Amino acid sequence: MNTARPAIRPLRVMLSLLSLLTGLMMLVSGQTASAATYQKAFWIPVDNTIERGLESFLKRAFLEAEQQQADLVILDINTPGGEVNAAGEIGQLIRQAPMHVVAYIDNQAFSAGTYIALNANEIVMTPGSSMGAATPIDMAGNAADVKVISAWSKQMQSAAKLNDRNPDVARAMVEIDTDFPGLKGKGTVLSLDALTAEKVGYADRVVAGKDELLNKLGVKSDAVQKIEPTAGERVARWVTSPVIMSLLLVIGLVGIVVELFAPGFGVAGTISLVSFGLYFFGHFVAGFANWLHIALFIIGIFLMIMEIFLPGGIVGAIGFISIVTGLVMAAYDTQQGLASLGIAVVITVIITVLLVKRFGVKGLFNKFILGDTQRNEEGYVAPKDQRDLLHKEGIALTPLRPAGMVKVDGKRVDAVSMGGFVAAGTPIVVIQVEGTRVVVQEQEQKE
Repeated sequence: MNTARPAIRPLRVMLSLLSLLTGLMMLVSGQTASAATYQKAFWIPVDNTIERGLESFLKRAFLEAEQQQADLVILDINTPGGEVNAAGEIGQLIRQAPMHVVAYIDNQAFSAGTYIALNANEIVMTPGSSMGAATPIDMAGNAADVKVISAWSKQMQSAAKLNDRNPDVARAMVEIDTDFPGLKGKGTVLSLDALTAEKVGYADRVVAGKDELLNKLGVKSDAVQKIEPTAGERVARWVTSPVIMSLLLVIGLVGIVVELFAPGFGVAGTISLVSFGLYFFGHFVAGFANWLHIALFIIGIFLMIMEIFLPGGIVGAIGFISIVTGLVMAAYDTQQGLASLGIAVVITVIITVLLVKRFGVKGLFNKFILGDTQRNEEGYVAPKDQRDLLHKEGIALTPLRPAGMVKVDGKRVDAVSMGGFVAAGTPIVVIQVEGTRVVVQEQEQKE
């Protein structure tokens, strides 16, 4: 019995080691299997300023990913921020996506970009990248009012809570006048580098680059499909920026005014048409404008031109309303459309006043006034006064059916008959003269 025990112990040790090795292999195998869960991935860039054109592109990209049954979407975020309303719509798009969404920050995701990242299922950053600084600002570059900041802070906190992230960190990224011990002091806003973001739970992992990201996700590079914006979508992104919107409207309206002061249709008119064309094209591609809005604008221009020939003001007023309606309705947001148009109108009025001072009011209306002088030496002869022919007698040189040629007082005169046909050689008498129109009738036969 005692001699058998030493042989059993090595066997038990071997079995234990074999069991441990099997368990480790199963664990590794299980981790590998669980990591390689994505079969088809889409890589979508989220770069430059966040605006409505980007929202339109991302809607198309997510729809295409869903139609191709992708189970993973990687948003390559590199943005300084942008419009909070557009970011809100993009955030909703991400939350409703049926596939797993990863926000990959390789450079920066500030302001609205941070909000977009927080709506993703996972945030991955690279060393040297940053996120945060999400205080909303107005068009002048100053911090927005308290109501806007408060509302945006709540929105950021809600996004942070989606994946159990600390909402106070989101607040610290937005609220300037609040002190957050351990995060930031009063008078500043919080920004996070990659390592700090990972430490506070705002980055799920830090990777060296794209290859390591795909490796960690268990995705083969050949299974990743990249979606890029089309040329039209790039134009739409540029045009739907609030600043560019206002600039295009300013150029369009000023171009019309300058064209009124310049003879002929020239550079100003062409630039004006191009500006309005870009405005409508960008909003049309982005899905905000339709043919009705374009038609309203064109009809408005036509009615404004008709006002030149139909005085009274009604046609012109309807045309102006039609133009404004078309421009505002084509914008992604009525309030923004009115604001951009208001800015454009104010600038146009200022430029018009300056042009009137420089060229005078006549310069503005020369477009609508015939300025040519008709001279005899240039081949123009004004019609003579023929009222002296009234009641004089003559003879029809040609048949009058009812127009023809007559001879009165020794002169050949174009005339028309009062009644029906007058044969050549018939005696006539002039009964009416109106300018160049001479009316004759056949003389009554004397008995």
